[in-house]
Amino acid sequence: MENSVEKIKVWFRFVPREGWFPQDTEGLWATRRSADTACLQSVPFLQNGVAEGDVVRFRTDSDGLHWAVGRVSTAGNCTLRVVPVPSGPLGRSPQAVHQRFAAFGLGGEVFSEDFPMVAFTAPAGADFTGIKALLARGQEEGWWHYEVGCATDAWRNA
Repeated sequence: MENSVEKIKVWFRFVPREGWFPQDTEGLWATRRSADTACLQSVPFLQNGVAEGDVVRFRTDSDGLHWAVGRVSTAGNCTLRVVPVPSGPLGRSPQAVHQRFAAFGLGGEVFSEDFPMVAFTAPAGADFTGIKALLARGQEEGWWHYEVGCATDAWRNA
């Protein structure tokens, strides 16, 4: 019989950003690695400094919630967030954003229908130079706004 992999939600606490979402927490799905560590299995929409595949340490509170207290190791992945400009050529379409990044093999998740932000994981070893050029071009041409929620040295040096 195979061991079952325990999926847990790891919660992050942060200061809400001006002009951004009012939330001060975000829960990310993770696979438990030990009593107090887990590997993130989802892309963060709000939390900066971590990416899918990173291992984080957590503390479990009296309510059974697992709160992140730090990153143990990085997978080398980057977190990118892209918001289509409603009046731009892509409209509010997260599908159109996905299509632009399909050539890079990036998987992404959409925040909501009301706010069609797409959060992407750019895996270690991806074409960071090409992805950065597309992000810049899309912003210059009014397709989207974007931010990098988690970067690596390889991303910064691309």
